[in-house]
Amino acid sequence: MTMALLEVENLQVHFRTPGGVNRAVNGVSFHVEEGETLAIVGESGCGKSVTSMSMLRLIPEPPGKIAGAVRFAGRDLLKLSDKEMRAIRGNEISMIFQEPMTSLNPVLTVGRQIGETLRLHQGLDATAAEAKAVEMLSLVGIPAPERRVKEYPHQLSGGMRQRVMIAIALACNPRLLIADEPTTALDVTIQAQILDLMRDLKSRVGAAIVLITHDLGVVAEVAERVMVMYAGRKVEEAPVRELFANPRHPYTRGLLGAVPKLGSSLQGETSRLAEIPGQVPSLTKPIQGCVFAGRCAIATDVCRTWAPALEWKAPRHAAACHYAPKEAAAA
Repeated sequence: MTMALLEVENLQVHFRTPGGVNRAVNGVSFHVEEGETLAIVGESGCGKSVTSMSMLRLIPEPPGKIAGAVRFAGRDLLKLSDKEMRAIRGNEISMIFQEPMTSLNPVLTVGRQIGETLRLHQGLDATAAEAKAVEMLSLVGIPAPERRVKEYPHQLSGGMRQRVMIAIALACNPRLLIADEPTTALDVTIQAQILDLMRDLKSRVGAAIVLITHDLGVVAEVAERVMVMYAGRKVEEAPVRELFANPRHPYTRGLLGAVPKLGSSLQGETSRLAEIPGQVPSLTKPIQGCVFAGRCAIATDVCRTWAPALEWKAPRHAAACHYAPKEAAAA
């Protein structure tokens, strides 16, 4: 069996807080193949962004503590020195952050910020870096790139700033791109353009993508495989089509039920959107049994007593639920 590009094994990220140890990510494992797009989904606070930041060791220690293994191209990133990690960040693995206005430096031109990555990792001089910055802005669909490289972030629209972030992330031809909610702050039209851009760039540059999102519509558009997180744990994983057609965990079914259906009001359907009752359990206290039991409609005493193991319920389809249907072939 060939080695995956990224292998995350039993990742644990804990934070010391005045209220106790917050187990933000608790024993999560997954892999990403070369050129594949994996989406990590779940509601706010489930540990998606902490998972992505810990892969690049961007979690400050203390108060954070990262354990487990994050193997990229066979090297465990958690065991590398700070200098070795700096050589990988922005070069072999790049990240698009959630809010471009706070991620871009307001006092540096757009061209300087793209060029900085190229000068640091590829040793280009100022002239070559600016020429490459123009090329990158053109690649991500920004008009008049020769003029835009000399502008500052505040002179660009939200959609353009997000394109600049993507240009910076792709400048060094990374093998893995981590996109943390890349369309959250954008209106629907611009969201669609950014998703089209990411699909187009993926086919052009061949990078693998880990897409962090809470929007299942985005997942359907771009990803090939989905991992669902809840309360810091992985509760389901499957290929996109299989997950949408046959969700096996009650939490995933709840997420899919809460997605608005286009045209439902035109067809006379006035039913309310389904909601998931209750609240996410506190991550600073030990959770007995299934993490979702307190909000689950089908939970029994078994669920409240024993935590279900993450098991294969069908080919390439795993779920952590005592009552998730299991195909005979996966038994």
